[in-house]
Amino acid sequence: MEATNLIKVILPISLFIIMLGMGLSLKPLDFKIVMIKPKAVLFGVLAQMVLLPVIAYLIVLSFSMTGAIAVGFMILALCPGGTTSNLYTYLANGDIALSVTLTSIVSLIAPFTVPVLIVMFMGVLMGEEAYIELPVLKTIAQLIVITIIPICIGMFVNFKKPSLSKKAEKPVKIFSVVFLFLVVAMVIKNNWEAMGGYFAQIGLAAFVLNITCMLLGYLLARFAYLNVAQSKAISIEVGFQNGTLALLIALTLLENSAMAIAATCYSIIMFVTGALFAGFWSKRT
Repeated sequence: MEATNLIKVILPISLFIIMLGMGLSLKPLDFKIVMIKPKAVLFGVLAQMVLLPVIAYLIVLSFSMTGAIAVGFMILALCPGGTTSNLYTYLANGDIALSVTLTSIVSLIAPFTVPVLIVMFMGVLMGEEAYIELPVLKTIAQLIVITIIPICIGMFVNFKKPSLSKKAEKPVKIFSVVFLFLVVAMVIKNNWEAMGGYFAQIGLAAFVLNITCMLLGYLLARFAYLNVAQSKAISIEVGFQNGTLALLIALTLLENSAMAIAATCYSIIMFVTGALFAGFWSKRT
């Protein structure tokens, strides 16, 4: 899978804009949901940061994946839910406030945890000859610049100029969804002849991860006595990953195109399954 210089340049800039848009929709008071619904928030964060990677690793073992492809699969699982999850939660009549809060909290934690866990999984899944050196502190700093800082800037703008942030919030959210679709489309276009092989390698595993996470997220949330709207939000949050961030880590930070295969295949799959999930719940509601 080829990573063009254009994608390498556009990815960081676009992710910065996407995270800025997330910040524009937030204000410090919004995090009161952590105190109002601590059980739902705690469950959602644990499902996103613990349950999802565990399921992903079990799938890696079940499908006998190794090397860069397996590491790329885990990178995808370690990434937080993207703003796409908020849109699909809205379409499914889920708890939007909970979805936005979970996306924000995990996005603020991820820059510190993802680089460390990537190094760990590279050590486990890649041989010494194929191992890629990842400077953890430098990577953490880069992710902070690309994710946490724009979120904080967006929140500051929302605090100072709420009318401006309200006007910009919707266009930026639309941009985030459209951009992920365009990046995936660009990658597919550049690797059209090989896409069949990529899906043959990891398509089924990506589909199993997506469906398993969405179903388990919902069922476990219901077993935890969370309401239907909260359960739908957690289901989508666990099943939808920030594909833009996963592509950026693979193509820009690690400069390994094979690690981007999982994010590309998964992004295509989650658009379809998410639409079906949202359509099912909107009709039932």
